[in-house]
Amino acid sequence: MQIIIHAGAHGTEEDRLMKTLLRNKEEFLERGTSVPGPAKYRTLLKDCMSAAQMGEPSPDSRDFLWDAILEEETAERVILSNPHFFGSQRDALEGQRLYPEAEQRLMAMKALFPEDDLHLFMAIRSPVSFLSKLLEKAGNGRRQTVLNNTNPLDLRWSAMAARIRTAVPDVPITLWCYEDSPFLWAQILREMGDMKPDSKIRGGMDLLASIMTREGMRRLRQYLHERPEMTEVFKRKVFAAFLDKFALEDELEEELDIADWTPEFVEEIEQAYDADVAQLQKIPGVTLLTP
Repeated sequence: MQIIIHAGAHGTEEDRLMKTLLRNKEEFLERGTSVPGPAKYRTLLKDCMSAAQMGEPSPDSRDFLWDAILEEETAERVILSNPHFFGSQRDALEGQRLYPEAEQRLMAMKALFPEDDLHLFMAIRSPVSFLSKLLEKAGNGRRQTVLNNTNPLDLRWSAMAARIRTAVPDVPITLWCYEDSPFLWAQILREMGDMKPDSKIRGGMDLLASIMTREGMRRLRQYLHERPEMTEVFKRKVFAAFLDKFALEDELEEELDIADWTPEFVEEIEQAYDADVAQLQKIPGVTLLTP
């Protein structure tokens, strides 16, 4: 079995991705990919991974888990999506380390499924907005602790990816920038389902529709309908052009709720993020999806 693990990150439309995957459940299953509902495995896997970190899983644990997750389905690939796979929002940071439990949890998964191939899929986003999302519901004490102990200039997704590759070198990683998600949404789904670039996907423009006016989406769909032979690469250029004209500005502008950060400091963080993304592309075993 090939296991696709979608592990967030937090604040990257992870629940919307799960819902869109479920909209394509039947089509995926016809191609050998199972998309079980999250209720079938999230709590179960969490408990089993915790037990695996404490000791060797029992020999029959793998068969038990697949019976519970797949039920009567037969598949060669399964997609498991959980934004808390590497821990809750509270566990997402330890100083400058992003998702400090990532390696241990992946090793626990390998112990549970020793005969299967794991593949990690994950969205990343700028530390500016990522920290804002992580802290939006935090209490004042937790919020101040994080801001005192974490320098956003030093947060590196490439460091997290390198840690994972060192700990579990046989687990490939596919990443994409949350900021690019509206343009990549259909491709992300196809990559997870091992589908051809021209395969039909339900909801492939769901995220784009959330940041564009209804009139803009109506015109975009008509434009694409009249040009059925358009390539996926060219479609993204069309998306960008329509978004430039019909964007919902309120949806594009995120409120930054960290008072001490000046515009100059935010720009410095964004530049460090751009350099971090460039570094990711140099790590063997890491694939970065780009528009």
